Amino acid sequence: LVAGAFCIPLYVPYVLTGRWIFGRSLCKLWLVVDYLLCTSSVFNIVLISYDRFLSVTRAVAYRAQQGNIKRAVLKMVMVWVLAFLLYGPAIISWEYISGRSIIPAGECYAEFFYNWYFLMTASMLEFFTPFISVMFFNLSIYLNIQKRTKIRLDIFHEAHNQSFTDEMEMSPEAKLASKCCKQKDSAETLGKAQAAASTASPGAKDLLSTSSERVGKPKCCNKKSCKNSASTLSLERRMKIVSQSMTQRFRLSRDKKVAKSLAIIVGIFGICWAPYTLLMIIRAGCHGHCISDYWYEISFWLLWINSAVNPVLYPLCHYSFRRAFIKLLCPKKLKIQP
Repeated sequence: LVAGAFCIPLYVPYVLTGRWIFGRSLCKLWLVVDYLLCTSSVFNIVLISYDRFLSVTRAVAYRAQQGNIKRAVLKMVMVWVLAFLLYGPAIISWEYISGRSIIPAGECYAEFFYNWYFLMTASMLEFFTPFISVMFFNLSIYLNIQKRTKIRLDIFHEAHNQSFTDEMEMSPEAKLASKCCKQKDSAETLGKAQAAASTASPGAKDLLSTSSERVGKPKCCNKKSCKNSASTLSLERRMKIVSQSMTQRFRLSRDKKVAKSLAIIVGIFGICWAPYTLLMIIRAGCHGHCISDYWYEISFWLLWINSAVNPVLYPLCHYSFRRAFIKLLCPKKLKIQP
């Protein structure tokens, strides 16, 4: 918003006419604000990536600190302070430290524009280190999700492979029902054998009679009750497994969305910032003779495009940002929502 309201309106006439007509003081202010906005945009991406990294890899500690508003405000203030310290003092005081200004009249750019050593150091702090950091956070989130997915699948398969009729884990009622059903099945089998042996020899009849006395009559419920007992036990254990699986699946789905959104933000950040950073380093090394102004202008506009796209990307990729934007822009709409 500030870039569109302040930086771009001053830069467009400068590009079209080739001359800076707003004076030296406004030039420095414009440079400070421009560098501050672009650098803070990068540092905010790092802060958001770090926040998402903690929410996925250290969920318990993250939830415990979620209500700490002071900590969040302190982090945001630190981002803007560090962004200012990276370029602000150099823009304001470079000519006083060096003893003279190298910028011709009618032009507006930083005094360190062709200082290769300063730009290389600043680029390390502004682009390379943040980019490596967010890549590390994103990769850690991805590996954490992969590990948890594997663990969830292993637990799910192991639970399903267990016997649901293991008497060691059955309740006393379930054990009695299981024993009852086995006794009843034995009695039914013996009855069929006696019927088949009714025409057999007297010796066979005596043997079956003795077996019948050992088995005895089943002292349990009917066949329907046996099935119900086993079904109830199986259903309870299955419901427990399904409940645990659904909870883990929900958390993994949420974390996968976080990883995808971070990948989009990091990808756009790299595309927008890499050309400018590399061209600035090369341009400073050859004092502007090896890089066309055309390519520099394109890379410069990419930074503003990144700053303009980020406020749109954050709400689209993160529910918390989307809710915060709605609360800020449409507070009445948020109150209506359940």
